[in-house]
Amino acid sequence: MAETYICDNGLRIVSEQIPHFRSVAVGIFIKVGSRDEEPQENGITHFIEHMLFKGTPTRSAKDIAREFDRIGGDINAYTSKEYTCYYAKVVDDHAGHAVNIMADMFFNSAMEPVEIERERQVVLEEISMTEDMPDDDVHEQLWRVMYPEHSIGAPILGLEETLATFDADKIREFMGRFYIPSNTVVSVAGNITPELIRQIEELFGSYAKDDRNSPYMEPKFASGSSLKYKDIEQGHLCYGYPGLSINDPHLYDMAVMNNILGGTMSSRLFQEIREERGLAYSIYSYHSAYSDHGTLAIYGGTSNEQLPELQEKILASIHKMRTGGLTQLEVDDSKEQFRGNLLLGMESTSSRMSRNGKHELLLGRHIAFDEVLKKIDQVSMEGVQYTLELLKTAPAQSVIRAKEASSES
Repeated sequence: MAETYICDNGLRIVSEQIPHFRSVAVGIFIKVGSRDEEPQENGITHFIEHMLFKGTPTRSAKDIAREFDRIGGDINAYTSKEYTCYYAKVVDDHAGHAVNIMADMFFNSAMEPVEIERERQVVLEEISMTEDMPDDDVHEQLWRVMYPEHSIGAPILGLEETLATFDADKIREFMGRFYIPSNTVVSVAGNITPELIRQIEELFGSYAKDDRNSPYMEPKFASGSSLKYKDIEQGHLCYGYPGLSINDPHLYDMAVMNNILGGTMSSRLFQEIREERGLAYSIYSYHSAYSDHGTLAIYGGTSNEQLPELQEKILASIHKMRTGGLTQLEVDDSKEQFRGNLLLGMESTSSRMSRNGKHELLLGRHIAFDEVLKKIDQVSMEGVQYTLELLKTAPAQSVIRAKEASSES
């Protein structure tokens, strides 16, 4: 069971001791994501994530990489719409060294102008790579349609015009607003020692206290559509519907419903569209839950000629499932699959560290694993049907398709 310790400055340390493992996973979670950015700052959260790997006064970017390679560890990071995470996994007897490096990166990033310019080019390439991958780009277009007037609909990577404005002063000003103790959780799981926890407290407990709070403006879902032409062979389609927040009592019903709809290989969409009709190679759905809202998205890719049929079959499958096509066997099977995935995830120190860190950061509490299993067991046909009613909403839609002959002039 995870334990939480609150430092005098408000920073939280979450630890889970797993003595039979030889690994230790460490994560630094900061409650800042792309939704916290002003329009002119779009992409700065992700850019900061990159810059923290670019060296400190005592370690170059190469030194950071070399030191982790030397101890056989991994270090990485990611930016989401609501939080940023820097994480590492090492053998237990190197955990203290890993924490020292991560703290150095976190507090002492040099933000040298030459490194900022170099990383700006790297992120521009990352944006280009996403735009060159229509199965990724179509999701970005969907978020713009669903939330056209809210920062949560903006791309995490940012835009070329906003990236061009980032410098050390802007980065430090933004970090000063959000990289504060009350917004930060350090999560550690594995074969940890009391000395490691004391080390984390010493390194992060002196972090200057700041109680500023940035309340969220709740995003409002919008129906609509976007169409983009690209020089590609296949068409790509996304539908978006309102979902549930991380605090919604029906969140587990939603997870079970999504499994049935398109979350697994035995799901309705996969079986009906790929296996029975051969209409698409890739077809799936997923639910994203945030602090104050959620989104259910469906993706499919097929030939230009078959896009209208794919759209029709997806909507028909949703309608059939919503209007009485759901069976108790599907609900029971989905619950068991959900339960199995969670149990398998508990066998990894990284997944436990991540779970504990996100719970503390976003929920402010920890849900015991037995309680999670109980909530899954309590999912009912009625609860799943409740979540299906969200799919009555007119969806948002994004389509990327090959250029037509008439549009190539």
